[in-house]
Amino acid sequence: MAEQKEGRYEESELYRLRHSAAHVLAQAVMEMFPGKTQIAIGPPIEDGFYYDFGLPRSLTLEDLRKLEKRMRQIIAGKHEFARSEASVEQARQQFAQQEYKLELIEELAGGDGDEAAQLQPQAITFYTHDTFTDLCRGPHIGHTGQINPAALKLLNVAGAYWRGDENNAMLQRVYGTAWRTVDELKQHLWQLEEAKKRDHRKLGMQLGLFHFSVDVGPGLPLFTPKGETIRHQMETYVRELQTRYGYQHVWTGHLVKEELYRRSGHYQNYRESMFPPMLDENVAFRLKPMNCPSHMTLFREMGRHSYRELPLRFAEFATLYRYEKSGELTGLTRVRSLTQDDCHIFCTPAQVESEFALALRLIQEVLQHYRFSDYRVRLSLRGEEGKYLQDDEKWLSAQAALRSALDVSGIDYYTEIGEAAFYGPKADFMARDVLGREWQLSTIQVDFIQPARLGLTYIGEDGQEHTPVVLHRAVTGSTERFLGVLIEHYAGAFPLWLAPVQAVIIPITDRHVEYCQQLLNSLQEQRLRVELDAGSERMNAKIRKAQVQKIPYMLVAGDREQQTGTISVRLRSGEELKAQTLEQFLALTRKTLAAGD
Repeated sequence: MAEQKEGRYEESELYRLRHSAAHVLAQAVMEMFPGKTQIAIGPPIEDGFYYDFGLPRSLTLEDLRKLEKRMRQIIAGKHEFARSEASVEQARQQFAQQEYKLELIEELAGGDGDEAAQLQPQAITFYTHDTFTDLCRGPHIGHTGQINPAALKLLNVAGAYWRGDENNAMLQRVYGTAWRTVDELKQHLWQLEEAKKRDHRKLGMQLGLFHFSVDVGPGLPLFTPKGETIRHQMETYVRELQTRYGYQHVWTGHLVKEELYRRSGHYQNYRESMFPPMLDENVAFRLKPMNCPSHMTLFREMGRHSYRELPLRFAEFATLYRYEKSGELTGLTRVRSLTQDDCHIFCTPAQVESEFALALRLIQEVLQHYRFSDYRVRLSLRGEEGKYLQDDEKWLSAQAALRSALDVSGIDYYTEIGEAAFYGPKADFMARDVLGREWQLSTIQVDFIQPARLGLTYIGEDGQEHTPVVLHRAVTGSTERFLGVLIEHYAGAFPLWLAPVQAVIIPITDRHVEYCQQLLNSLQEQRLRVELDAGSERMNAKIRKAQVQKIPYMLVAGDREQQTGTISVRLRSGEELKAQTLEQFLALTRKTLAAGD
């Protein structure tokens, strides 16, 4: 499929509507706290908008209701969103009492004080509606009346550091959402409520999969036997699939000399996310935050390579350590220790397109297996910031190679400027779950730069040394984050192949325990993950407990089943199947497993 237009949402009417709603919110807040409100920024986001404020007190839910009411009154006025331009000095005067706006103005001016205005005196844009003026580049709708007041809702208040820096002031961020119709709003609110029910942090505890402990530290999950069972199934599946696709699995440990990251460029671009160094005889070591320098070093240490050996594909399930800020840690989806299904493909420039296609097929197979059918690719390209390694020719080659590979694949993709890795462009797979939420899962990155920095070579057909291209590829990203996504995607009801406990055997009374133990042994011999609930609770209580645990099958046995050598099969949905022999139940599980359910 041809590349889609860049910034589709940013150019939509819904984006402009939400941006305008954020301005209406800011006006209402300033009226609630006249002369005491510091306004920061208020952008649209995927499903709504927010605005950050410095306020004399904390906002309450009652405040949100009052603000909503005032916003609807402002909307009814049909006030035009009028664009105007001002010089840097005029902008300073307009926002003389607004410290955050003044900081943004100086940034826009390109410096500090009068010198900045002289160096870059171009106009700064404002948008005004009713009594409110904001420093803003737009875009907006024509007037406030184009916002549907019945499809608008303020959702909650959260803390947010100014500019996302924990060294700055803590502001209050008011989140809201706005839609074209009431039905769209109702659907979104339902999705939010359903997302709360599916929250992996809540379900993970309910299902007994993982814990976080203050004794171990934030962002460092502890997995129970059930949680580790799921991890093992996830990693085994990808490992076996990668082997089938021609990948070789390696192991490169947990510690690396800091000097290697200086040479690769990671230290200069990534050190804020590294744990502090550990010194051994004045040599600094780091907990490994990424695999690529280690894999490239392994490639080099294995001796001279010929073009005939390429492509060479190294894969590793490596635990990495990243110093995420404590305020940004979120259950399993943002942690400090993560296990990445990482791979680095060493190939010739001529092989980039075919290797990308192979990695793409592998990723598509995995996403289909996990029931992610709605996804697209974000082609992340270099921006203007200085974080990127400088080699324009190689960047252009890498971006052209990746774009060409995507065009040939026919996959739906769009471009995003400024989201590339510091060493090269990447294709990020953005998948929607059953609630329509978009997650970045898999990634493929093209690297023409790091291999040269680390001295990687191969002997080409011409007998000369050449630098290989490296494709960085992760299928599920990290085991921890992907598990968090899966818990919410499945609402904790994992498919049979992934469920930590696939069936529980429930004896009706104590006299049936011996028969149930025989069933347990037989099923475990068939490599099914089965438990026996021989506790003192009544049968119905055991069934309810198994349903809460979302175990796929409940196998109930009493006098009749014991006499006939059968089991009564119940599904976690509550559906009851007719009594089955052990062989019939095994046939059912084999069929279900074969279907990937």
